[in-house]
Amino acid sequence: MILLTNDDGIYARGLWALYEELSQLGEVAVVAPESEQSAVGHAITLTNPLRVKKVTLDGVEGWAVSGTPADCVKIALGELLPQAPEMVVSGINLGPNVGINVLYSGTVSAATEASILGVRGMAVSLNSYKGSADFATAARLARETLVRLQGWAGWASNGVCLNVNLPALPADRVLGLRFTRQDVGPLTEHFERRVDPREHVYYWLAEIAERRDPDPETDYGALAAGFISVTPIHHDLTDYRSLETLKTEKW
Repeated sequence: MILLTNDDGIYARGLWALYEELSQLGEVAVVAPESEQSAVGHAITLTNPLRVKKVTLDGVEGWAVSGTPADCVKIALGELLPQAPEMVVSGINLGPNVGINVLYSGTVSAATEASILGVRGMAVSLNSYKGSADFATAARLARETLVRLQGWAGWASNGVCLNVNLPALPADRVLGLRFTRQDVGPLTEHFERRVDPREHVYYWLAEIAERRDPDPETDYGALAAGFISVTPIHHDLTDYRSLETLKTEKW
């Protein structure tokens, strides 16, 4: 069984396009947030109850959860599914999750939560913010990528999951697959200042500008060049070089 979730919400087009493709591989269970949870990171719900309800779309049943993507994975494995899934797939996210965005992403956090719980996890994002994005092609590319990688021995080893980013291109224009590292360059952000009808000032994060000449070895660079980017990521945030340096210093 594959557990399918996302952060765009259970009614998102990307989720159901991926469901259609993954169903070719076997049983798929859908447990996703009842509303959009973009950029919630790895948040979990503590001060409110989690409410779960069944929904049916085009004859397919799923569970809508009043929580975050990480909540969805936790409650699916702990309560909703009769047995642990073989893997968790999160997506398809509308918009890429590369570079520093990985830290903010609810999509990636669902896959990370799976790896923490000892289940293979894969996050899938599409390099487009357009509502008319071609999720059918993206879902097919995601399935093909999963099939190629499902035998990888390192998956879920020591908490590793895979972060996959797909170019928003016709399939015949995708240049292939690259294994990449996470880009760590800073984001270039812009806040738009506005005033509401009652003359209260508010701000809207309006733009995250692209950087010039990205490193082709990174997720950001590979995706910009037209490749599918696959990045193994880990929830252990320890900087081991600094740790060893601290241990050798006299304090």
